[in-house]
This record gives sequence, C-alpha cells and structure tokens, in this order.
Amino acid sequence: MSKEQPRREEGIKYGDVFNVKGDLASESVAPVDAAMMQNAENAMLGKTQKGGAAAAMQSAATKNERDGVVGHDYMSSIAADGGVTITDRSDLSGRQVISESVGGQVLHKLEEKERKMNKLAEVVEQFSQKVPTKVKEMGSGGTGSGITIGEALEATVLTAGKKSVEWSDAAAIQAAEVRATGRTNIVPGGVAAAAQSAATLNARTKRDEDKTKLADILADATSKLPADRPATRRDAEGVTGAEMRNDPNLTTHPGGVSASVAAAARLNNPTIN
Repeated sequence: MSKEQPRREEGIKYGDVFNVKGDLASESVAPVDAAMMQNAENAMLGKTQKGGAAAAMQSAATKNERDGVVGHDYMSSIAADGGVTITDRSDLSGRQVISESVGGQVLHKLEEKERKMNKLAEVVEQFSQKVPTKVKEMGSGGTGSGITIGEALEATVLTAGKKSVEWSDAAAIQAAEVRATGRTNIVPGGVAAAAQSAATLNARTKRDEDKTKLADILADATSKLPADRPATRRDAEGVTGAEMRNDPNLTTHPGGVSASVAAAARLNNPTIN
C-alpha cells in the first residue's frame, strides 16, 4: 500500500473537519484512512453512520483525491502508525458512547441517543419507500431501552426537518406531546405550543423560505418535555389520526411526525404490522 506524501499542501485537513490537534490537524484526509474507518463502522455498527466520522472522512478524502491533493492509495502516516479505531464504552452515567479515533485522537463520539435517531430515520425512510426490512427490537439488547416519543419527534428533523410547519404537523405534535407527558393540556413553552404558533404564522407567510420549519420546532424536543416514555402502537395511531384529521387531503406527510412515531413503535415492538 502506497504511503506517498500529498502532492500539494492544499486540501481538506483533519483540523478542518474535526476538533483535533497537533500533526493530525494539519494532515490531509486520506482515502485509505476513510476506507479503514468505514470498515470499522461496518464491523461494529453494521453500516456507515449518518453524521459519523467515516461519512465525513469519505467526503473530504473524495474531494482531496479529485483535486489531486492525494492519491487513491494514500494513507496518512498518523493512521499508519497510530491506527484507526472504534471503541464502545459506557460513560459515568451508564450511557453507551462509541468513540471513533485516528492516531489516538477522537474524531467523533456517537452516543446512544444519536444511534437511535439514525436508526429511526433509516426505518422511516424504508417504510416510506415500502422497502421490505427486518426490524430489530430496540428494547431488548438493541441500542437501548426503546425509542421515546420525544426522541421520535427529534428524529423527524432528520426525515422532514425542512418541511414548513402546517396545522396537520402541529396537531400531530400536540398529540405526541400529550401522550408523552400524560397531560391533557399543552405544556406552556413546549413543542406543541411552539408548533401551533409556527403553523399560525406560516399560514400568513407567503414565501416558503420565510416559514418556520419542523427542524426549528423539534430540535431538542426531549428537553422540552416534562415527561417522556417509549412509543407504542396506540401512540402511533393517535398521532397519525391527529395528523390526518387536520390535513386538507386527509393524508400524512411521508417522513413526518406520525411516520417517526410509527417507526419508533415498530422498533420498540417489531410485531407491529
């Protein structure tokens, strides 16, 4: 395997993409480094993770190769000497944390919650495309104790985050919040209140680029809920019904709020059809 040096000083460095220091920060992201990280992710996690180190490295390495900064078989000296590794440990609070490193420096930490979000987004996409898939239960040795309703709302940012908030979305979010908290009223300052306000303003706004998006409302949704719990089939049915009743065409948005809650329910209980 060739280890020739980059032919130019330009290009995307590790320090441009990751919070690293020293020699690694000034090293060009190399194709072989990226391939090694992808192989490590596939071996431990079953696939390349969205937002993970491998995806970022592949993007940077591809550009560096295309620009003639590095050759296709180039591997950085730091990766050659220190290796590319993925470790799976629990932090002090007991949460699972996967660390991805090159030469001993951590490039990215993938926490249990982020893994849930990625898996949920994957399932939502598969079901929306009607792709047959085997769903592994997450509540028994999967990636945690099941996906909560709040986490399902957050995952909607990945699947439909650019969608403008409409009344059907606000209704679905309200139904989800009520089921997560067990309250019959909307939480002041919560996600449902924000969604209703956004839907009202969006109805008066002409340009789509000026409208509030689902990502603006649902980011960090779990932190805005005073209580939360794993999504069930009944939750999915309730949220889906609320979204449909408030949609002019009596339909739900592919990848939207109800789709995320339904996917979470399926992951929590794969026997759901």
